[in-house]
Amino acid sequence: MKIAISGLNATDNPAPGLGVAKSLKGNELVGFSYDVNEPANYLEIFNKKYLMPFPTLGIEELKNRLKDIEQKEGKIDLIIPCLDAELPLYIKYQDELDKMGVKTFLPTLESFELRNKNKLAKLSEELNLNYPKTYEISSIKEITDLLREEKLKFPFMVKGNYYKAYKATNLEEAIEHFYTISNEWGFPILLQEMVVGEEINLVGLGDGEGNLVGAVSIKKLTTTSLGKIWSGITIQNEKLLQTAKDFVKATKWKGPFELECMSDGEVVNMIEINPRFPAWVYFATEVGVNLPQMLVKLANGEKVEQNLNFENGKMYVRFTDEVVVDFKEFMNLMSKKEL
Repeated sequence: MKIAISGLNATDNPAPGLGVAKSLKGNELVGFSYDVNEPANYLEIFNKKYLMPFPTLGIEELKNRLKDIEQKEGKIDLIIPCLDAELPLYIKYQDELDKMGVKTFLPTLESFELRNKNKLAKLSEELNLNYPKTYEISSIKEITDLLREEKLKFPFMVKGNYYKAYKATNLEEAIEHFYTISNEWGFPILLQEMVVGEEINLVGLGDGEGNLVGAVSIKKLTTTSLGKIWSGITIQNEKLLQTAKDFVKATKWKGPFELECMSDGEVVNMIEINPRFPAWVYFATEVGVNLPQMLVKLANGEKVEQNLNFENGKMYVRFTDEVVVDFKEFMNLMSKKEL
Protein backbone atom coordinates (compact mmCIF):
# COMPACT_ATOMS: atom_id res chain seq x y z
CA MET A 1 0.00 0.00 0.00
CA LYS A 2 1.31 3.44 -0.92
CA ILE A 3 0.86 5.91 1.96
CA ALA A 4 1.76 9.61 1.90
CA ILE A 5 2.73 11.22 5.22
CA SER A 6 3.35 14.90 5.97
CA GLY A 7 5.04 16.58 8.94
CA LEU A 8 8.69 15.72 8.26
CA ASN A 9 10.34 18.10 10.69
CA ALA A 10 12.50 16.33 13.27
CA THR A 11 14.25 19.08 15.23
CA ASP A 12 13.61 20.26 18.81
CA ASN A 13 10.07 21.06 17.63
CA PRO A 14 9.35 17.72 15.93
CA ALA A 15 6.34 16.99 13.78
CA PRO A 16 4.56 13.60 13.87
CA GLY A 17 5.49 12.39 10.38
CA LEU A 18 8.62 10.44 11.23
CA GLY A 19 6.94 8.63 14.13
CA VAL A 20 3.98 7.73 11.91
CA ALA A 21 6.35 6.47 9.21
CA LYS A 22 8.31 4.31 11.68
CA SER A 23 4.99 2.78 12.75
CA LEU A 24 4.14 1.90 9.14
CA LYS A 25 7.34 0.18 8.01
CA GLY A 26 6.52 -2.45 5.41
CA ASN A 27 4.31 -0.11 3.42
CA GLU A 28 5.52 2.02 0.53
CA LEU A 29 5.91 5.43 2.16
CA VAL A 30 5.95 8.81 0.43
CA GLY A 31 6.94 11.95 2.33
CA PHE A 32 5.04 15.20 1.77
CA SER A 33 7.19 18.16 2.81
CA TYR A 34 6.75 21.93 2.90
CA ASP A 35 10.41 22.80 3.42
CA VAL A 36 13.63 21.40 1.93
CA ASN A 37 15.26 21.74 5.35
CA GLU A 38 12.96 19.26 7.09
CA PRO A 39 15.36 16.51 8.27
CA ALA A 40 13.16 13.52 7.40
CA ASN A 41 13.47 14.51 3.73
CA TYR A 42 16.89 12.90 3.84
CA LEU A 43 16.05 9.65 5.62
CA GLU A 44 15.69 6.36 3.75
CA ILE A 45 12.47 5.42 5.55
CA PHE A 46 10.56 7.23 2.77
CA ASN A 47 10.74 5.77 -0.74
CA LYS A 48 10.30 9.23 -2.20
CA LYS A 49 9.80 12.78 -0.97
CA TYR A 50 7.86 15.62 -2.60
CA LEU A 51 7.56 19.32 -1.85
CA MET A 52 3.92 20.32 -1.49
CA PRO A 53 2.12 23.65 -2.02
CA PHE A 54 1.29 25.49 1.17
CA PRO A 55 -2.27 24.79 2.40
CA THR A 56 -3.18 28.49 2.07
CA LEU A 57 -3.00 28.10 -1.73
CA GLY A 58 -6.17 26.01 -1.63
CA ILE A 59 -7.58 22.74 -2.89
CA GLU A 60 -6.91 23.23 -6.62
CA GLU A 61 -3.18 23.61 -6.02
CA LEU A 62 -3.24 20.49 -3.84
CA LYS A 63 -5.19 18.46 -6.40
CA ASN A 64 -2.92 19.56 -9.24
CA ARG A 65 0.16 18.60 -7.21
CA LEU A 66 -1.33 15.20 -6.37
CA LYS A 67 -2.09 14.54 -10.04
CA ASP A 68 1.46 15.51 -10.96
CA ILE A 69 2.88 13.21 -8.28
CA GLU A 70 0.67 10.29 -9.30
CA GLN A 71 1.85 10.60 -12.91
CA LYS A 72 5.39 9.99 -11.69
CA GLU A 73 4.77 7.89 -8.61
CA GLY A 74 1.67 5.88 -9.44
CA LYS A 75 -1.49 5.86 -7.37
CA ILE A 76 -1.33 7.11 -3.78
CA ASP A 77 -3.74 5.05 -1.72
CA LEU A 78 -3.87 7.03 1.51
CA ILE A 79 -2.72 10.39 2.87
CA ILE A 80 -2.09 10.89 6.60
CA PRO A 81 -1.78 14.67 7.16
CA CYS A 82 0.11 15.37 10.39
CA LEU A 83 0.12 19.17 10.72
CA ASP A 84 -2.55 21.36 12.30
CA ALA A 85 -2.22 24.04 9.62
CA GLU A 86 -3.01 21.67 6.73
CA LEU A 87 -5.84 19.73 8.37
CA PRO A 88 -8.67 22.21 7.63
CA LEU A 89 -7.93 21.92 3.91
CA TYR A 90 -7.79 18.12 3.93
CA ILE A 91 -10.89 17.87 6.10
CA LYS A 92 -12.97 20.31 4.08
CA TYR A 93 -12.17 18.59 0.78
CA GLN A 94 -11.80 14.97 1.86
CA ASP A 95 -14.74 13.95 -0.35
CA GLU A 96 -13.04 15.47 -3.40
CA LEU A 97 -9.85 13.59 -2.59
CA ASP A 98 -11.87 10.41 -2.23
CA LYS A 99 -13.28 10.94 -5.74
CA MET A 100 -9.66 11.06 -6.95
CA GLY A 101 -9.14 7.66 -5.34
CA VAL A 102 -7.07 9.04 -2.46
CA LYS A 103 -8.29 7.91 0.95
CA THR A 104 -8.05 9.87 4.19
CA PHE A 105 -9.34 9.12 7.68
CA LEU A 106 -10.34 12.46 9.15
CA PRO A 107 -13.04 14.02 11.34
CA THR A 108 -15.82 16.21 10.01
CA LEU A 109 -15.16 19.94 9.89
CA GLU A 110 -17.79 20.43 12.62
CA SER A 111 -16.02 17.99 14.96
CA PHE A 112 -12.64 19.52 14.14
CA GLU A 113 -13.79 23.02 15.05
CA LEU A 114 -15.34 21.88 18.35
CA ARG A 115 -11.86 21.31 19.80
CA ASN A 116 -10.33 24.59 18.59
CA LYS A 117 -8.54 26.29 21.47
CA ASN A 118 -10.99 29.20 21.37
CA LYS A 119 -13.97 26.80 21.67
CA LEU A 120 -12.51 24.24 24.04
CA ALA A 121 -14.04 25.83 27.14
CA LYS A 122 -17.54 24.98 25.89
CA LEU A 123 -16.60 21.42 24.91
CA SER A 124 -14.89 20.89 28.27
CA GLU A 125 -18.04 22.01 30.06
CA GLU A 126 -20.14 19.55 28.04
CA LEU A 127 -17.70 16.77 28.93
CA ASN A 128 -17.71 17.82 32.60
CA LEU A 129 -14.02 18.70 32.51
CA ASN A 130 -12.05 21.42 34.22
CA TYR A 131 -10.67 24.00 31.81
CA PRO A 132 -8.51 26.98 32.85
CA LYS A 133 -9.88 30.47 32.27
CA THR A 134 -9.03 31.48 28.72
CA TYR A 135 -9.49 34.82 26.97
CA GLU A 136 -9.43 35.40 23.21
CA ILE A 137 -7.75 38.69 22.28
CA SER A 138 -6.44 40.58 19.26
CA SER A 139 -4.76 43.65 20.80
CA ILE A 140 -2.29 44.65 23.52
CA LYS A 141 -4.95 46.83 25.14
CA GLU A 142 -7.00 43.73 25.89
CA ILE A 143 -4.07 42.31 27.86
CA THR A 144 -3.77 45.42 30.02
CA ASP A 145 -7.56 45.56 30.46
CA LEU A 146 -7.70 41.96 31.71
CA LEU A 147 -4.86 42.67 34.14
CA ARG A 148 -6.39 45.92 35.39
CA GLU A 149 -9.75 44.23 35.95
CA GLU A 150 -7.92 41.37 37.72
CA LYS A 151 -9.51 38.77 35.46
CA LEU A 152 -6.02 37.46 34.81
CA LYS A 153 -2.89 37.41 36.95
CA PHE A 154 0.76 36.61 36.27
CA PRO A 155 2.01 34.11 35.38
CA PHE A 156 -0.23 33.07 32.51
CA MET A 157 0.15 31.41 29.11
CA VAL A 158 0.12 33.24 25.78
CA LYS A 159 -1.00 30.90 23.00
CA GLY A 160 -1.67 30.82 19.29
CA ASN A 161 -4.88 29.18 18.10
CA TYR A 162 -2.87 26.61 16.13
CA TYR A 163 0.71 26.65 17.39
CA LYS A 164 3.02 28.02 20.05
CA ALA A 165 2.53 28.65 23.74
CA TYR A 166 4.72 30.77 26.01
CA LYS A 167 4.68 31.53 29.72
CA ALA A 168 4.48 35.23 30.61
CA THR A 169 5.61 36.36 34.06
CA ASN A 170 5.27 40.10 33.41
CA LEU A 171 3.70 42.53 30.95
CA GLU A 172 6.87 42.92 28.89
CA GLU A 173 7.03 39.16 28.28
CA ALA A 174 3.30 39.00 27.49
CA ILE A 175 3.65 41.72 24.85
CA GLU A 176 6.72 40.06 23.35
CA HIS A 177 4.94 36.69 23.10
CA PHE A 178 1.85 38.41 21.65
CA TYR A 179 3.86 39.82 18.76
CA THR A 180 5.94 36.65 18.27
CA ILE A 181 2.85 34.47 17.83
CA SER A 182 0.68 36.93 15.92
CA ASN A 183 3.44 37.77 13.43
CA GLU A 184 3.85 34.08 12.62
CA TRP A 185 0.35 32.66 13.00
CA GLY A 186 -2.04 35.60 13.08
CA PHE A 187 -5.05 35.97 15.35
CA PRO A 188 -6.71 35.23 17.68
CA ILE A 189 -4.23 35.13 20.54
CA LEU A 190 -5.30 33.26 23.67
CA LEU A 191 -4.41 34.18 27.25
CA GLN A 192 -4.84 31.27 29.64
CA GLU A 193 -4.42 31.05 33.39
CA MET A 194 -1.65 28.78 34.65
CA VAL A 195 -2.59 25.48 36.25
CA VAL A 196 -0.21 23.49 38.42
CA GLY A 197 0.52 19.80 38.28
CA GLU A 198 2.10 17.17 36.08
CA GLU A 199 1.51 17.14 32.34
CA ILE A 200 -0.25 13.98 31.25
CA ASN A 201 -1.11 13.23 27.63
CA LEU A 202 -3.10 10.62 25.74
CA VAL A 203 -2.86 9.66 22.08
CA GLY A 204 -5.98 8.03 20.74
CA LEU A 205 -7.85 6.97 17.61
CA GLY A 206 -11.59 7.32 17.02
CA ASP A 207 -13.50 5.27 14.46
CA GLY A 208 -15.99 7.99 13.48
CA GLU A 209 -18.88 6.15 15.10
CA GLY A 210 -18.24 7.20 18.68
CA ASN A 211 -15.79 4.44 19.64
CA LEU A 212 -12.25 4.78 20.96
CA VAL A 213 -10.37 2.00 19.18
CA GLY A 214 -6.92 2.57 20.69
CA ALA A 215 -5.11 4.78 23.20
CA VAL A 216 -1.91 5.16 25.23
CA SER A 217 -1.39 7.56 28.16
CA ILE A 218 1.90 9.08 29.28
CA LYS A 219 3.36 11.50 31.78
CA LYS A 220 5.98 13.95 30.52
CA LEU A 221 9.19 13.82 32.55
CA THR A 222 11.36 16.32 30.69
CA THR A 223 10.57 18.70 27.84
CA THR A 224 12.31 21.06 25.43
CA SER A 225 12.05 24.85 25.79
CA LEU A 226 8.98 24.64 23.52
CA GLY A 227 7.29 22.13 25.83
CA LYS A 228 7.87 19.13 23.52
CA ILE A 229 8.42 15.82 25.26
CA TRP A 230 12.04 14.70 25.65
CA SER A 231 11.39 11.85 28.03
CA GLY A 232 8.20 10.34 29.40
CA ILE A 233 6.65 7.28 30.97
CA THR A 234 3.49 5.30 30.30
CA ILE A 235 0.80 5.65 32.98
CA GLN A 236 -2.63 4.25 33.71
CA ASN A 237 -5.07 7.07 34.43
CA GLU A 238 -8.75 6.15 34.41
CA LYS A 239 -9.94 9.76 34.39
CA LEU A 240 -7.83 10.54 31.33
CA LEU A 241 -8.99 7.39 29.53
CA GLN A 242 -12.63 8.13 30.33
CA THR A 243 -12.16 11.68 29.04
CA ALA A 244 -10.90 10.25 25.74
CA LYS A 245 -13.89 7.91 25.50
CA ASP A 246 -16.31 10.75 26.27
CA PHE A 247 -14.64 13.05 23.73
CA VAL A 248 -14.81 10.47 20.95
CA LYS A 249 -18.41 9.59 21.78
CA ALA A 250 -19.60 13.22 21.97
CA THR A 251 -17.91 14.34 18.74
CA LYS A 252 -18.02 11.06 16.77
CA TRP A 253 -14.33 11.74 16.25
CA LYS A 254 -12.81 10.04 13.20
CA GLY A 255 -9.04 9.77 13.17
CA PRO A 256 -6.14 10.43 15.54
CA PHE A 257 -6.08 12.95 18.40
CA GLU A 258 -4.05 13.90 21.45
CA LEU A 259 -5.34 15.10 24.80
CA GLU A 260 -2.99 17.44 26.67
CA CYS A 261 -3.89 17.78 30.35
CA MET A 262 -2.47 18.88 33.69
CA SER A 263 -3.16 16.88 36.83
CA ASP A 264 -2.41 17.51 40.51
CA GLY A 265 -3.15 13.88 41.31
CA GLU A 266 -6.88 14.42 41.80
CA VAL A 267 -8.16 17.03 39.36
CA VAL A 268 -7.47 16.72 35.62
CA ASN A 269 -7.46 20.03 33.75
CA MET A 270 -7.91 19.99 29.99
CA ILE A 271 -5.34 22.15 28.20
CA GLU A 272 -5.57 21.25 24.52
CA ILE A 273 -6.97 18.64 22.13
CA ASN A 274 -4.72 18.21 19.12
CA PRO A 275 -6.49 16.86 16.00
CA ARG A 276 -3.67 14.57 14.80
CA PHE A 277 -1.01 12.18 16.00
CA PRO A 278 1.59 13.71 18.36
CA ALA A 279 5.30 13.51 17.59
CA TRP A 280 5.64 10.80 20.26
CA VAL A 281 3.19 8.42 18.51
CA TYR A 282 5.94 5.83 17.94
CA PHE A 283 6.11 5.43 21.72
CA ALA A 284 2.57 4.01 21.58
CA THR A 285 3.61 1.66 18.77
CA GLU A 286 6.57 0.40 20.77
CA VAL A 287 4.42 -0.42 23.80
CA GLY A 288 2.01 -2.46 21.68
CA VAL A 289 -0.63 -0.03 20.36
CA ASN A 290 0.17 0.76 16.72
CA LEU A 291 -2.35 3.52 16.07
CA PRO A 292 -1.12 4.47 12.56
CA GLN A 293 -1.51 0.86 11.44
CA MET A 294 -5.00 0.76 12.95
CA LEU A 295 -5.84 3.96 11.04
CA VAL A 296 -4.71 2.35 7.77
CA LYS A 297 -6.99 -0.62 8.37
CA LEU A 298 -9.97 1.57 9.25
CA ALA A 299 -9.38 3.70 6.16
CA ASN A 300 -9.51 0.51 4.10
CA GLY A 301 -12.83 -0.48 5.66
CA GLU A 302 -11.31 -3.29 7.73
CA LYS A 303 -12.50 -4.19 11.20
CA VAL A 304 -10.17 -3.22 14.04
CA GLU A 305 -10.28 -4.70 17.53
CA GLN A 306 -10.11 -2.17 20.36
CA ASN A 307 -6.65 -2.01 21.93
CA LEU A 308 -6.24 -0.08 25.18
CA ASN A 309 -3.69 -2.45 26.68
CA PHE A 310 -0.13 -1.32 27.27
CA GLU A 311 2.43 -1.88 29.99
CA ASN A 312 2.68 0.70 32.75
CA GLY A 313 6.08 2.23 33.51
CA LYS A 314 7.66 2.02 30.06
CA MET A 315 9.99 4.95 29.43
CA TYR A 316 10.39 7.02 26.27
CA VAL A 317 13.62 8.89 25.54
CA ARG A 318 14.06 11.16 22.53
CA PHE A 319 17.60 11.76 21.26
CA THR A 320 19.39 13.68 18.53
CA ASP A 321 21.02 11.96 15.59
CA GLU A 322 22.91 12.90 12.45
CA VAL A 323 22.71 11.87 8.82
CA VAL A 324 25.19 12.70 6.07
CA VAL A 325 23.93 12.97 2.48
CA ASP A 326 25.18 14.40 -0.79
CA PHE A 327 24.39 18.09 -1.23
CA LYS A 328 22.95 17.14 -4.63
CA GLU A 329 19.96 15.71 -2.79
CA PHE A 330 19.21 19.09 -1.25
CA MET A 331 19.60 20.80 -4.63
CA ASN A 332 17.42 18.23 -6.38
CA LEU A 333 14.66 18.68 -3.85
CA MET A 334 14.98 22.45 -4.14
CA SER A 335 14.88 22.54 -7.95
CA LYS A 336 12.78 19.52 -8.93
CA LYS A 337 10.56 19.51 -5.82
CA GLU A 338 11.08 15.78 -5.42
CA LEU A 339 13.73 13.42 -4.14
